[in-house]
Amino acid sequence: MSSLLTDRALLWLGALLYLAGFAAGCAGLARRQAAPGSRTLLNTLLAAGLLLQTTGLYLRGIATGGCPLGNKFEIVQFVAWSAMVLYFMVGPAFRVSLLGLFAAGYGALLAFVSLLIPAWDTVRGSRIFGQNPWIELHAALAVFSYGVFGLLAVTSIMHLVQIWSLKHKRLTNLSWFLPSVVQLDQINLRLLLAGVALLSISLGVGAAWWVRDTASVDWSKLAVTLGVWAAYLAILLLRWRGRLHSTRLAWTCVALFAAALLSLGPVNASPHHKVILTPESR
Repeated sequence: MSSLLTDRALLWLGALLYLAGFAAGCAGLARRQAAPGSRTLLNTLLAAGLLLQTTGLYLRGIATGGCPLGNKFEIVQFVAWSAMVLYFMVGPAFRVSLLGLFAAGYGALLAFVSLLIPAWDTVRGSRIFGQNPWIELHAALAVFSYGVFGLLAVTSIMHLVQIWSLKHKRLTNLSWFLPSVVQLDQINLRLLLAGVALLSISLGVGAAWWVRDTASVDWSKLAVTLGVWAAYLAILLLRWRGRLHSTRLAWTCVALFAAALLSLGPVNASPHHKVILTPESR
């Protein structure tokens, strides 16, 4: 591979393709062409962007000898990557025509924000997980759950747009192609359940190692992660009991994901390879 195609260069190209996909989707929507041809172009651009982003993250993983989750830049990139992978996995099953458009905008936003803040891409040593596959699995599952919650925030925004259109009787090109509020509410429930399940498994895997060495746990980061898990679990239980749904559920999911991203915080270098039970596990 050319020396010009560094990991950051590949990640930049991936972000640009996500943005191009978003622009192409918006152009097709403006012409009322959310048709197979328009979706094919969008999905082609997103697939190419995902391939480049995957390659860039792979190169960073090779350099550090583990899953690339050593600083905030890599974590945010991994969250964007996870959501895009999920889109290609669940998009056909959900049959939501505009999910790709919203996912493209979301992926481009996270990717560009991480790339445009150099301080997030701090230098860290190799073997960030201390050659512990269980902690690496724990960290990967935790961050992947954030990707699920990110896609949940995307479908929640779609739900809010559709509710607003119906309430104000403004059937724009966007609202015309959006799924019904009932369908979006069901999609939100499935994504919420999947995200909570993944984060629960992640914490279970981490806890299995934590009980062997409690001194290695970063308690502040553990508390934050448990707080995020408890909040999403509470939302799931309230939705299950019918006490939180539709617009209130959508707003709650969007707000909580924003708070979850902010909770990531700066990653501090750790020369001792601590066991950290959060999506910032190192």
